[in-house]
Amino acid sequence: MLDANQDKPIPVPAPRIARFERLGFGMFVHWGLYAQIGRGEWAKNNQKIPTPEYMKLMETFTAKDFSGRALAKLAKRAGMKYITLTSRHHDGFSLYDTRGLSKLDVTHTPAKRDLIKDFTEGCRAEGILPMLYCTTLDWSDDRFSADFPAYLEYLRKSIEILCTHYGPIGGFWFDGNWSNPKADWQEDKLYGTIRKHQPEALIINNTGIGSEGQLGNPEIDSVTFERGRPKPLNRGGHPKYVAAEMCHTMNFHWGIANQDFNYLSPAHVIEELCLARRAGANLLMNLGPSASGKLPDYESAAWKRVGDWIALHGGDRGVIYNGRPTSIVGTGDDFALEMNGDLYLFVLDLTATANTQAHGAATRGPGKREFQGVSSQFKRACWTDNGEDLKMEQDLGTGHLVLHATGYPYGSNTVVRIARLQAS
Repeated sequence: MLDANQDKPIPVPAPRIARFERLGFGMFVHWGLYAQIGRGEWAKNNQKIPTPEYMKLMETFTAKDFSGRALAKLAKRAGMKYITLTSRHHDGFSLYDTRGLSKLDVTHTPAKRDLIKDFTEGCRAEGILPMLYCTTLDWSDDRFSADFPAYLEYLRKSIEILCTHYGPIGGFWFDGNWSNPKADWQEDKLYGTIRKHQPEALIINNTGIGSEGQLGNPEIDSVTFERGRPKPLNRGGHPKYVAAEMCHTMNFHWGIANQDFNYLSPAHVIEELCLARRAGANLLMNLGPSASGKLPDYESAAWKRVGDWIALHGGDRGVIYNGRPTSIVGTGDDFALEMNGDLYLFVLDLTATANTQAHGAATRGPGKREFQGVSSQFKRACWTDNGEDLKMEQDLGTGHLVLHATGYPYGSNTVVRIARLQAS
């Protein structure tokens, strides 16, 4: 995590980074040859499938149900503002025309179409920002272990193709440097290619599980928190303002796995989204399409419920996208965001998450919720979901505020309840 003295001046974010922070919620899509196996995106590596055998999956890769427009429509319905799609994953197979760089791409399959072109055009048609995941690790290219400089040149040429043939790209999301942290990945050359052709694109390089929030090359625009709840970044004294993003998946893999029944609930996703925004971070939520590219039913339905929740709390103009973190401290996971001079208190644990039993697991429930560090006077408090007025007590001298949180009316449960405190 950035650990400079927070008392020092905080740098002003570049416009591309400020825009990224306001996106708030995005879709991650892991899809490739491994979807035909249906055992997750690491199937080749985990099951030690030889490359010649694994690449026979290209012969049956039709992508007949893949649609960038369908992905974008789902993202819009879910309240997501951007999509990050795997242009190539660690297995070495590319969803785009590599223009002679490799035979392991979609043009050498029955699909016979450039899926990154389909994706980027579909996103733009729906007002969704397209971003591209790009592996830096390759299990199928001998140069990765035998001639690393030659492999890195291939990687840069691949990125140059993505930069120059698909219009404006919102960002490039790299993943794999963690596989060999001591190697010289020649990041300056790689990122220089992006800055040359796509100067407004975000540059992200996933530091992986166990290294959440770490910052590397100066060109990095956002740190990552893979499956780890983000913590506020101490940006004081740093030469550059960087954003933060948590990537999370709906179960315990990223590509589709046909025998995995352990899915997150809509309530869980709502909580993760709120707790990411508490730290000013985006949530990038993953799904894995089917072998043919069809959107999975469960994730699609669950995310639409999340979209309903976002709409209930103001939609595009609401606090989920536009609220800013504060130094106010709540009890437990309760927290506060600020927007347009008003304070929004996020109250969790009014009921057990996703527990439908009337007398389920113990929670804090309704009652007094205490917040410290509130320095402004507020005249009114109300729930944003139904407008109910709430009692509150303030002591400006100590910065102590007590909100009397009421419970949900019967037949209502928004998982996280938000109280708006109005200054006027």
